[in-house]
Amino acid sequence: MKNICDISSRFFRSFNTLILLALFVSLSAQDGKDWPCFHGADRSNKSLETGLLKEWPKGGPKLLWTISGIGEGYSSVILAGGFIYTEGRLGDQTAVFCFDLTGKLIWKKTCGKAWNTSLSWASTYIGSRSTPTFSDGVLYILGEGGRLAALDAKSGREIWAKELTTSFDAGMPDYGYAESVLVEGDNLYVRPLGKKGYSVCLNKKNGEIVWTSNDITGKEGYTSFVSKDFGGYHQLIASTGNTYFGLDSKNGKLLWKIDFANQRDLNITDAVTNNEYVFVSCGYGKGSMLFKLKSSGKTITTEKVWESDLMDNHHGGVIYHDGFLYGSGTNKRGWFCLDFITWKQMWNTNGKGSLTYADGMVYLLDERGSMKLVKASSSKYECTGEFTAPKGGDSYYWAHPVVCGGRLYIRHGDKIFAYDIKAK
Repeated sequence: MKNICDISSRFFRSFNTLILLALFVSLSAQDGKDWPCFHGADRSNKSLETGLLKEWPKGGPKLLWTISGIGEGYSSVILAGGFIYTEGRLGDQTAVFCFDLTGKLIWKKTCGKAWNTSLSWASTYIGSRSTPTFSDGVLYILGEGGRLAALDAKSGREIWAKELTTSFDAGMPDYGYAESVLVEGDNLYVRPLGKKGYSVCLNKKNGEIVWTSNDITGKEGYTSFVSKDFGGYHQLIASTGNTYFGLDSKNGKLLWKIDFANQRDLNITDAVTNNEYVFVSCGYGKGSMLFKLKSSGKTITTEKVWESDLMDNHHGGVIYHDGFLYGSGTNKRGWFCLDFITWKQMWNTNGKGSLTYADGMVYLLDERGSMKLVKASSSKYECTGEFTAPKGGDSYYWAHPVVCGGRLYIRHGDKIFAYDIKAK
């Protein structure tokens, strides 16, 4: 009996240790140590990190180091396990890069043919679009040419790969594949936009198909999936070129859709959710909309709360914080703070670009290179620091900034710049 008790005791101690370890790993992905995918672990684009500078000195925070040689593109960076990852275009190939926290290159690997276009209005914006996703020691890469690959994050060794265009009978999107894939549990969600699967779920370990869905099709949308629990479903929310929609993550069944089209059929900004509400926005003459999801039995319907031409976001993203929305507009140009429910404009200032949030501050990166630190407050616009980011190419500053591990990361063209923003 004593031996049985000893074995049982050791088992429960080991079991509790595993639970604590799993909890630590889960929390570390959101406490500022990791930023494992586009817009962070929960895709809200908000870091839980604290202890950051609330004001910047003249000229901005200290530049720690610069990385060069990552090629053309607009991919943001992610951080996981003490390493930095991003994508870029080298020649006619999409390339993936791994750096340590000092900016030293650990490995790089090409992952398929890059996207090219003869469209005159798009040809000047070639380069990587997607941001890598990290999960359980594996890096998931979607090249703009449609090659989806799983790589060992430490070595770059390829574990599996799938060509979306051939596997799902899909044509090349006008602007190439731009989605940053969503990984939850053992599932990977992506939109090949094909006849054999407009939206699909794959087993992340081997790339095998879990389900395919053609419940909704149409001209491609360039958003990435965000997930939400509502009405008894774990939903996947994304867009086509003229709608936003929600799918059941278990089988890809369409749960709801809402029409939202602009002059070019280009929905690029990811949906923003809070409770039963969903906010969507686009440029090209449209604007923004808040609608409510309503559940009745197994049916979900949508009800528009408001629609406005304010904050017609191009592709810089919008953040929800404490009842307010922060982001920029295109035709209604400028940085905005809007009341989430009433859409009342709280403040507006010049600029247009992408942003992120950490420690009570929003970091506004203008597409022309101005970086501003602004209090996340609806009472007034209050900028507490500003500098001009260095240049890494001739294109706009369209890669979204990242705050992680006491640093601000800015990617422009061929370069990544890392700044120290820890409070002293």
